[in-house]
Amino acid sequence: MLESGMGSASSPSLNVATPERVSLHLPVAGIGYRCLAWIVDATILFFFWVIAYFVFSLLVSDMLGLFQGLSGIAQTLIVVGVFATQWMYWTLAEVFFHGQTPGKRLLGIRVVRGDGSPVGVYESAIRNLLRAVDFLPVLYASGCLSMLFTKQHLRLGDLVAGTLLVREERFNLDKYTVPAQGSPESASASAASTPGRLGPEDVELILAFLERAPWLEPEARRRLGLGLVERFGGLAEPERAAVLASPESLEGFLRARAQGAR
Repeated sequence: MLESGMGSASSPSLNVATPERVSLHLPVAGIGYRCLAWIVDATILFFFWVIAYFVFSLLVSDMLGLFQGLSGIAQTLIVVGVFATQWMYWTLAEVFFHGQTPGKRLLGIRVVRGDGSPVGVYESAIRNLLRAVDFLPVLYASGCLSMLFTKQHLRLGDLVAGTLLVREERFNLDKYTVPAQGSPESASASAASTPGRLGPEDVELILAFLERAPWLEPEARRRLGLGLVERFGGLAEPERAAVLASPESLEGFLRARAQGAR
């Protein structure tokens, strides 16, 4: 369940209702963020092709003459290959780096589905295939017009694929970790670790982690989840081993603890 909202006239956002009935606020990336991220990625691709041209020029002295001497079919295949290489750059980066290319990562934005969930192969492939349409007639003119006239700054590829770009928020990860032994927070955590004694702040802490878990790096996700289990689980060793067997079981246990305390 989701709804799109406007924090202000110039700050569009996406509000997602999670299964835990917590509203997740995702600020949408504007056209400025997107253009700057594209410039970074375009620069990377430019230098890639410069290096590729230099390498091939060592093998073939007259690259242009060689291309002109090829048949029409061969020339077409080369052009399609160049487009496919760029399409793979955008798509593979978004799929394997959780919705981020190097440019998006530098600008702190990422691609998500329309419901706020991580982007998949299908959505990324479609939105990046339609870059050719967004680019028309020149320099992403169609895409820029679409972003200017849609509330969530969507280019045509986003409209078809059901995606949008959101800005990342900086999270204070320290609050998810187990406090140092001997500190007042440690004593509080020890009391909270007894099953059935979660307070409202403890529940909100667990739910906040579950909301943010899909966007965390796998190692950070595992480490923070383990810290919360140690802090609030109160588990004996056999049961603890079963809970920590996989990220799904760990987060499922935390979700059940939070829902059981409500």
